[in-house]
Amino acid sequence: MRAQSSATTASPIAVATPGPERPGFGTLQAALGVVAFSLTFPATAWGLEGFGPWSLVAVRSVLAAVIAGTALLLLRVPPPARRHWPGLAVVGAGVVLGFPLLTTLALETSTTAHAAVVVGLLPLTTALLSALRVGTRPSRTFWIAACAGAAAVLAFTAQQSGRALTTADLYLFAALLVCAAGYTEGGRLARVMPGWQVIGWALVLCLPLTVPVAALALTQEPVRLTAHSVTGLLWVAAGSQFVGLVVWYRGMAAIGIPKASQLQLAQPLLTLVWSVLLLGEHLTVAAPLTAAAVLVCIAVTQRSRG
Repeated sequence: MRAQSSATTASPIAVATPGPERPGFGTLQAALGVVAFSLTFPATAWGLEGFGPWSLVAVRSVLAAVIAGTALLLLRVPPPARRHWPGLAVVGAGVVLGFPLLTTLALETSTTAHAAVVVGLLPLTTALLSALRVGTRPSRTFWIAACAGAAAVLAFTAQQSGRALTTADLYLFAALLVCAAGYTEGGRLARVMPGWQVIGWALVLCLPLTVPVAALALTQEPVRLTAHSVTGLLWVAAGSQFVGLVVWYRGMAAIGIPKASQLQLAQPLLTLVWSVLLLGEHLTVAAPLTAAAVLVCIAVTQRSRG
């Protein structure tokens, strides 16, 4: 309803901006989003045990769109103003289609631990795009800490991969760019409409593409329903693709895109834990060292002022 009223007033942001939230609550919501996202790669690895990459990505998007569309219908949420649809298209292209597909293709040949540390560069990428797109100007201390965290992630990645760039790495670096664009645009839109509506409408917007792709992929790729594959599919659809993004966008709107993005420095470390607990992967000694360095960077970025 806020999006509808913004289309008919002279000051849309003043009317449509969600009510003020305590910064601590915004940080909590963004952190919950990070926890949800940290399970995405292990859940995707489970899903790939029973689905092909195209089937998994398309079906997860359709299921998430059904959840979001049902919520939009039940709450009788009117469509967003016309000027918001281009931004929603960017969100859809980045976080609904691009990032899931590229990372799923990467995980066919990469371990979840390796993929997690490469995607650890996402916070810095998001902060850079945010500065270009919405004009945010974080402090010098913020940038030093952010770059230090990214350097720690890069060093860990290089050590793990033997300094060789693989096809999976190319998929992951491309995923960084499209996801950062989707996060930045979604965070901007979440200032003028509720965060859950941002991802909800983006998912619905992608349905004309995801439904036929899902139908085609399911006929071309083998499907084997197991406890792991079904659980993985359900998590990436409901947890990663919808609920996680709802709290993530709300958190970004409350505390700002740059600071929220730096919370994601913890995401690869959480994913490393899940990869050991859920997938039985083995980590090197470098993992806890990287964890300590990254957590220090998070503390600095959260205390810095733009």
